[in-house]
Amino acid sequence: MLLAIDIGNSNIVFGGVRNDKIIFQFRIATDYIKTQDQYELEIKNLLHMYDIKSNEIFDCIISSVVPPVFNSIHNAVKNIIKKNPMIVKSDMQTKINICTDNPTAVGSDLIVTAAAAITEYEPPLIIIDMGTATTITVVDEDNLFLGGAIIPGIQISMEALINRAAQLPAIQLKKPLKIIGKNTIDSMCSGIMYGTASMLDGIIERMEKELGKEMTAIATGGMAEYIVPICNHEMYLEKDLLLKGLNIIYKSNKKS
Repeated sequence: MLLAIDIGNSNIVFGGVRNDKIIFQFRIATDYIKTQDQYELEIKNLLHMYDIKSNEIFDCIISSVVPPVFNSIHNAVKNIIKKNPMIVKSDMQTKINICTDNPTAVGSDLIVTAAAAITEYEPPLIIIDMGTATTITVVDEDNLFLGGAIIPGIQISMEALINRAAQLPAIQLKKPLKIIGKNTIDSMCSGIMYGTASMLDGIIERMEKELGKEMTAIATGGMAEYIVPICNHEMYLEKDLLLKGLNIIYKSNKKS
């Protein structure tokens, strides 16, 4: 079994992949303060919960956009599986040619989702990842990674609104029944949910206009399942795009 790990700003996602199928996955909160020993104990406990023994894991691949946490996770996993994990880098074999101003600065999570997307769908593609930040990346029909847009994520936007507006309460996001809210909570839900959907529709439209072609849109990330159904533009929802991408990159770069 391959252990695939993505270290994000808010969550660390763990997945077990066997014969290209995701057998299990779980996520824990990204904690900058936790030590290597604490992460190691937490990972062991979670594997035990899924009845996975360490000797069942033949290798590991890690993608990270959080350098302060990376070493703790890397060393914790190394102790568990007795092997150095593979690390996602911009110069790995991915079938993607990164055509940005500084390819080495492209987040590994964007590389991973793009690698999965071109395997599952016919380019040109617009890939939307709704996590701590909402990232939108473009891959053209020649598998050129052209760049994209980075937007504050839904949770960050909501927290900023609550913290800066004294009379607005903390709320639990839900799909509003109507766009025109009749109370404060419904109005906030409407603004955040439909505002995000309209923003994505608008950016997709502008990107297609800039490139002069229609694009296939794919959405992933924790908030995608709530936003995709209320978008006007057709989007394919892919909950496991990161884990699929990690498996694809591992297979393309492992040594014989």
